[in-house]
Formats: sequence, C-alpha cells, structure tokens
Amino acid sequence: MKLLLTHVPQARQQYYGARALARLQELAEVTLHEGDVPLDSQGVIAAAREVDFIIADRATAVPAVIFESLPGLKVVMRSAVDIRNIDVAAASQAGVLVTHAEPGFVTSVVELTVGFLVDLARGITRAATDYREGRKPEIRVGRQLGGSTVGIIGYGRISRELAPVLAAMGMTVLVSDPYAQVDDRCFQKVPMEDLLGRADYVICLAIANEETENLLDAAAFARMKPDAFFINMSRGNLVDEAALLKVLTENRIAGAAMDVGRAPDQMPSPELARLANVIATPHIGGLTPPASESQAFDTVRQVEALVKGEVPPGAANLKDWTRRG
Repeated sequence: MKLLLTHVPQARQQYYGARALARLQELAEVTLHEGDVPLDSQGVIAAAREVDFIIADRATAVPAVIFESLPGLKVVMRSAVDIRNIDVAAASQAGVLVTHAEPGFVTSVVELTVGFLVDLARGITRAATDYREGRKPEIRVGRQLGGSTVGIIGYGRISRELAPVLAAMGMTVLVSDPYAQVDDRCFQKVPMEDLLGRADYVICLAIANEETENLLDAAAFARMKPDAFFINMSRGNLVDEAALLKVLTENRIAGAAMDVGRAPDQMPSPELARLANVIATPHIGGLTPPASESQAFDTVRQVEALVKGEVPPGAANLKDWTRRG
C-alpha cells in the first residue's frame, strides 16, 4: 500500500508526530511532502499519482479534480474531526472513502478556554503587554470567576467536559443547544436569547454548519450585557465578524477572546485580533502533543484496518465507497 501525507514539515512535527509517522511507515510506503507551503490541487495530484491513500492536513484542500485525476485513490483521511476541506460529495461520486479522526483535542481545548476566562477576568495579557512595552499597567479591579455566570452555546464533547470544570469553580453554568439534552442538574438549559442576556461570559462551542452560519450576529451581541465577555472556541463561521468588531470598538461588550476566525487556516481575523480588548491565539486549542498524537494515531488505526481489508473507523461516506481495491 502507498500513502501520501500532505503536511508540510512543521505541521507534520506539530500535528502528526514522530511516533505516529514511524508506525505509519511500518504499514505502508509513505510519501512525505517536504515543501514549505501546502500542496495545491495539482501538487497533490503530482505527489499522489500511484498512492492508495491520502492523509490530508487542514491546509490542503481536496476538491473534485483530485478524485477525477487519481483513479487509483481509494481513501482520503483527515487527522482531525473537521473534513470541510475535502469535497465529500465529489469523493462519494467517485467512490472514494473519506474518514475523520475522533476529537482527541477535547481536554486541551477545555484548558485553553479556562485560560481565556482567567485572562479576561484579571487582565493578564493587558498588564503583561504594558510591562513588556515599558509602560506602567493601570491597576484595575479584576473579577472572580466563582459566583459569576457563564453561558455555553452548543453542548457537544468539549462543552460536556468544560461545564463541570466551570461549575466546580463556582460558576453558574447556562447551556443553550436545541438538539442536546442536558441531564446534569448542575447546569441550566435555556434559550440562547436568555443565555446572552444573563451570562457574564459567553462561550461559543456550537458546531459549524449552514444552520449556525453567523449565529452570533448583531442582534445576538446586542443582547449581551455591556460588561460581558465573548469567547469563540468553535469556528469563525459562527460569528458575524463585522458585528463583533463594531460592539468591541464601541465598547458595547467588555471584550473577547478567540482561538479561531475567518482568516485563512481558521485563524483569528487580524482586524479583531489587534484590538486592545481582544485576546487572540493562532488556532492552537488542540495543539498539544497528547491531542495531536491522539488524532494522528486515529489515522494509523484506519490504515491498519485498511491493510487488513477491513472497514476503517471514522468513515464518513461508507455506503458510497466503491474503490475498495
């Protein structure tokens, strides 16, 4: 079996890891991308002429032309949950299987979210930046998280791990998700409008799809309290960034923190990240060795199944997989 791993060297080191790569090389003949920039479609086609499988990183798009140009390609895998960079409909039409990894990043994202909460409440980044730039920081009264109210929009795996942590810190936890049942009596399930009006901290963790596009729009931000903070740990697609920019620059909410945005590679948008009342990180929520290795080894397990002639875990379009070989 032959396989293409599309990650550039730095991404391969950060998001895949030596142990997973070594095991992958025991299972298949692996072609590595050694360039400094991600492969475009023609680059993928050229590198994958004779391969059976592709493991695509988040910066490498896999559009229809790749399936049309590579008749021997059987499977495209992502060492991540998000497979939106792959044209799954085109893969299904061509008979190519698409797989995704399990969310091994949950604990890492929870920890970064807690870090954002503490930073927003106590002004850590503001004070540290002032000191670093030779200014005396303004001494401001901070906030105690215990006793405050946090609202979580979306109740998936990250939220289900985050909510008990926040409750243990003494926060009142509100949850809004029309499709999820909240059984834990420590949390209150409320409509999103109520959550926005009551929360001191609003954390966006809803899934990104057509229904949630611009879920946080001008009307949503207008419902927030003027001293409330907004945190986005999901995807930039959920936020009307022009509306968020307006309420932040007009100080109609206290501030924001974000690890995601609408900039390339799901990064925070520079227009928002440069604001003094914003804390932004470059999409590093899942960038820890345990998180990256967990998802990398999911693709290893998929290849192990494939070389045995078995159906791999994480299949997204199994019924359309006809290029089994």
